[in-house]
Amino acid sequence: MSIWQYANPVKFLALSTRVQPVIWTAAVLCVAVGLLWGFFATPDDARQGATVKIIYLHVPAALMAINAWFMMLVASLIWLIRRHHVSALAAKAAAPVGVVMTLIALITGAIWGQPMWGTWWVWDPRLTSFLILFLFYLGYIALWEAVEDPDTAADLTSVLCLVGSVFAVLSRYAVKFWNQGLHQGTSVPVATGGRSVADVFFYPLVVSMVGFGLLFLALVLYRTGTEIRLRRASALLARAGRES
Repeated sequence: MSIWQYANPVKFLALSTRVQPVIWTAAVLCVAVGLLWGFFATPDDARQGATVKIIYLHVPAALMAINAWFMMLVASLIWLIRRHHVSALAAKAAAPVGVVMTLIALITGAIWGQPMWGTWWVWDPRLTSFLILFLFYLGYIALWEAVEDPDTAADLTSVLCLVGSVFAVLSRYAVKFWNQGLHQGTSVPVATGGRSVADVFFYPLVVSMVGFGLLFLALVLYRTGTEIRLRRASALLARAGRES
C-alpha cells in the first residue's frame, strides 16, 4: 500500500475523517495536562521564579512554528515535483496555524524577556530570524489570497516557502551559528540527548510539546479537508456557470 494513494482527495478525506477524533482527543488531553501540570504543579525556579513556567507555552509554540514551516516545505516540494493538489492545499492549510504558533512564541518570549533581560525585545539573531519567519508566514498567506488561479498560487507560494526555509533553519540553530546573543540555547536538544531543564520541569514540558504537535496535526487535517471541499465547491460553481 503506497502513501501516495492519499494524494487522492477522496481517500485523504476518508482517512482524515476517521483519525481526527482520536487526534483531537489526544491533543486536548495532552495540552490540558501539560499546561495544568506545568503551571500549577511545578515549583518556581531558583533564579527565574514563576516566570520559568512560560516555557510550557513558549517552547511548544516555538517548536511548532518552525516545524510547521518545514512541513509546508515538504508539502510544497511534493506539489512542485508530483503536482498533487492535496499537498499544496495541506501547505496552505498549515500556514495560518503556523503563524498563530509563531505569534504565541513571540509574545510569550517578550513576556519572559522583560523581567529576565530588562527589555521586551532585543535584536538577537534567533529573535530576529524568528520575526522574519513570522513575516514570511504573513507573506505566504497574502500570496495565496492575491493570486486568483490556484495552481499559479501554489507554484508561487511553494517558491516562497523554499526561500523562507532559510529563516526557519536560522530560527532553530541561530544560537549555534552565532555565539553572541541573549537567547539561551535549546532546552531539549534532541540530537545530543542532553537537556538543561530539571526533571520536575521537563516531564510536563514534554507532555505540552506532544500536545501542541497533536493539536497542529489535528488543525492541519481539519483545514486541509476544508480547503479540499472549498476547491470542489468552486469547481462545481464554475462548471454550473459555463453550462448556464
